[in-house]
Amino acid sequence: MRHLRWLAVLPFLGILLGPFLLNRVEPFVLGLPLLLAWLVLCVIGTSAVMGVIYLTDPERRAPDDAR
Repeated sequence: MRHLRWLAVLPFLGILLGPFLLNRVEPFVLGLPLLLAWLVLCVIGTSAVMGVIYLTDPERRAPDDAR
């Protein structure tokens, strides 16, 4: 599952490339200008991606106790 760690690049690219592609005031998304809404979505997406990486990481699991 190590290949899922590459998902962490997606929010970074969204924040990095968003201002170049979405730099306009209208349309409004939930009352926010498009760029600000995009950046908020990327920050929330970062949390979701990190959660998925954490849950699928095999190294976080404790070894089974042999009793």
